[in-house]
Amino acid sequence: MPLLPLRRAAAVAACLLLALPALLTEPAWGATEEPAAEVPGETPPASDEGAALALAALAAARGLVDAGRFEEALALLNPLVQDYPDHPQRTDMLFLLGLASAQLSQQPGVPEERREALLALAIASFRLVLFDRPELVRVRLELARAFFLQGEDSLSQYHFERVLAGEPPEPVAANVRTFLNLIRARRRWSLSLGAAIAPDTNIGGTSGERTIYIFGLPFERDIEELTTSGIGLSVWGGAEYQYPLSDRTRLRAGANLSRREHEGSRFDEAFVGTHLGPRVFLDRRTEASLLATASQRWASTVKDFHTLGGRLEVGHRVNRAVTVNGRVSWEERHYRTRTILDGPVLDVSLGGAYVISPTVRADVSLGYGREKPERMRERHERYRVGAGVSVILPLGFTVSGGGDYRWTDFEAGWFPHVPDGGPRADRTWSVRGSVYNRGLTFMGFSPEVGVVHEVRKTNAQLFDYERTRGELRFVRQF
Repeated sequence: MPLLPLRRAAAVAACLLLALPALLTEPAWGATEEPAAEVPGETPPASDEGAALALAALAAARGLVDAGRFEEALALLNPLVQDYPDHPQRTDMLFLLGLASAQLSQQPGVPEERREALLALAIASFRLVLFDRPELVRVRLELARAFFLQGEDSLSQYHFERVLAGEPPEPVAANVRTFLNLIRARRRWSLSLGAAIAPDTNIGGTSGERTIYIFGLPFERDIEELTTSGIGLSVWGGAEYQYPLSDRTRLRAGANLSRREHEGSRFDEAFVGTHLGPRVFLDRRTEASLLATASQRWASTVKDFHTLGGRLEVGHRVNRAVTVNGRVSWEERHYRTRTILDGPVLDVSLGGAYVISPTVRADVSLGYGREKPERMRERHERYRVGAGVSVILPLGFTVSGGGDYRWTDFEAGWFPHVPDGGPRADRTWSVRGSVYNRGLTFMGFSPEVGVVHEVRKTNAQLFDYERTRGELRFVRQF
C-alpha cells in the first residue's frame, strides 16, 4: 500500500494530535451499522507506517464525527480517501466523509456556496459506496437525507422508500415517514426531460401479410403498406406546479409534450397535453387528485385529433414496502378528418409496487379501456395485465425486465378482414428489458439501453404484426 506524501502525513499527524480525545472513545457505528471487521490477510502490518497512520486517522475521524467536530473530521478524511483507493476499510472512509460533509453543510454560518459544495461531496461519497454495496441501508438513508437537504425531492423520496423496504428499526422508519410527509407537503415544481434514439423493426406496427383474401380470391397489397423499419428520434418533457390552497389541498397545473421523428414524415407524431385540478391529502398515507384534461395530437405535421375530459388519480401507501395507485380517465375525442372515429374514451388502471428489499422492486398493473366511436365496428373493450421487476446490482448496474398481455374485442362488421363479417379479436403480448450503469454519467444522467419485443395475434387479416424496438435513452442518475 502506498505511503502518504510527507507533507500530507505531517498534516494528518497534526490532526491526530488534536483529535487525541476522540481516539480514546470507541465509535458506535460505521457504514454497515457495525464496527468494521478485520479481513484476514488484508489488514496492513503495523510496520507500514503510512497504513498504520491511515487506520489511526480513520478511528479518530469516527470519534470526531461522533463529537460533532465535522471540520476536523474532513481534514482527516479527505487525504485518506484520495491516497488509499484500495484500502480494506475504504467503505467506512467514504461513508464518514459523506456524513461529515452533510452534517457540516447544516452548521450555522456556512456560506451557501460552500453548503452546496459540501452536499455535492456527501452525495458523491455515498454514491461511491452504493456503487459496489447497494444493499447498505445506512448509507442509502444518509444519501436520501443529503438529497432532501439539497432539495432533490424526487431522488430523496426514491431512496427513502427503499430504506423502508430494508426494515429499519421503528424509530428510523418513523423518521423516514416524516421526511416523506415533508417532501409531499413542500414539493411545488416537478420537471422531466428526456431523449432517445429508437431503432424499430416495424415502425407503424403494421402487418407483414402481402395478400388478403376476399370471397376466397387473393388480392396483393401495395408495397408501401407493408412493414417499415428504421431509426427514430424521440424527445419528451413535462412540467407541473402545485399551488398550496390549504394544509391538505394543492392546485395542480401542468403540461407534457412529446415528439417522435423518423426519416421522411410518414410515421412522425407529436402530442401535447395539459391538466388542472386539486390534489387532496386525505391522510398521511392517502391522496387523490381530480383533474380536467385537454390534449392535441399531430400525425406528421397535420392535426389528427384533440380531446377534452377529466381524470381521477388515487394513491395509497399500504405499509413500508407496498404502495397502490389507481386512475380513471374519461375524455371526448374529436378527429379533424376521420370524424367517424369521434367518441368517448374510458380508461381505468390499477397498479401496485412492492419494494422487496433496498435493491429489488416489483410492479404489477391491471387495466381496462373502452372506446365508443361513431363507427360501430371500431367500438371495442380492452384489458391488460402486466408485471415487472428491477434489481440494483453491484458494480453500478441496474437491470429491469417485465412483460404484459393485452386482449381487445371489437364489435362485428369486419368484413373482408374477418371473412364472415364477425367481430375482430386481438391478443397482444410483449416482453421488455433494460440495463444501465450508475457509474456512467453525463450531467447527472446515465445512458440506458432498452429492448421491447411485441407480437399481436388476431382473427382479422392484415392486423397481426411482430415488432422489436430498442431505445438508447438517458435516465437520471440514482
